[in-house]
Amino acid sequence: MPTVTTDGTTIQYETEGDPDRPTVVFVPDTATGPWLWGWQAPGLAGTHRTVVYAQRGTDGSDSDGPYTVDRLAADLEAVLRDADVRNAHVVGAGLGGMVALRYAREYSRARSLTLFGVPPTGDAIDADALTGLHPSDPTRIRQSLSLAFTERFLAETGLTDDIVKWRKDEDAVGDARTGHIDAAMGFDAGPIYEVGLPTLVCHGVDDPVVPLSVGEELAADLPRGRFEAVEGKRWCFVEHSAAVTDAIAEFVEESDATGV
Repeated sequence: MPTVTTDGTTIQYETEGDPDRPTVVFVPDTATGPWLWGWQAPGLAGTHRTVVYAQRGTDGSDSDGPYTVDRLAADLEAVLRDADVRNAHVVGAGLGGMVALRYAREYSRARSLTLFGVPPTGDAIDADALTGLHPSDPTRIRQSLSLAFTERFLAETGLTDDIVKWRKDEDAVGDARTGHIDAAMGFDAGPIYEVGLPTLVCHGVDDPVVPLSVGEELAADLPRGRFEAVEGKRWCFVEHSAAVTDAIAEFVEESDATGV
C-alpha cells in the first residue's frame, strides 16, 4: 500500500481504477477508518479513479498530531500530490466534509465537493451524539451504531458484527480519537459564499449529530450548492449505498461536463 509522509507523519492510501479517468477521493468521518467508504469507492472504481486513505490516527497511518482541520486538509493535499492527481472530486463525511470545505478554499486540485452530514461550524454539532457515536470504550461500539444506522438496516443486513470489527481495527482511539472530535467541534468554514465549486450536500433525515436543517442551510448558502435528503441517520450513505453511489457518479459527471 502506498504511503506519503507529511509533517513527519506517514499516511497510508490506495488507488483503484484507470488513472486517465476522473479521480474521486474519499475522506472519512470523525475518527473513522477508510472502511467507511467500502461501498462507494468500489462502486465508482470501474468508471473513475478512486483514492481512499486513512486519516492520521486511523487504520495504518501514524497518529501524531496536531489534529486540526487545516492539518488534515494538508494531509489530503499530500496524498493527492503523491498519487499524481491533478484534479479530484472530493467526497467527505462529517469531519471529512469539513476537511473538504477547507481544502477547496486552500488548494487548487478540487473540482467538486460531495458532503454528507457536514455543518459550516462545530457549533451545530450535538457533542453528546458525536462522542456517543465514537465511544472511548470499545465495548460500546455496538451500541453506538444506533446513532449511525436505522434498526431495520442493522437487523436485516447482518453487517453489525462486521462493522464492529472494522471499527475496532481501523477507527481512531485514545488521543487520536479526542483530537478528531476536537477538530470537528472547533471547525469554522469561514465565509461559505467563497466556496465556488459545485457542491452536492447530502444529509440523513434523522441524523442525530447534525440536524437536517443545518445541511439545508449549508447548501442554500453555497453559490453552487445542491441539497439532497437521504433517509436514515449519520451514515445514511452506507445504508442506501447503491442510490448514493449513483448520485455521486451522476454529480461528478455533471461537474466534469460543466467545468469549474
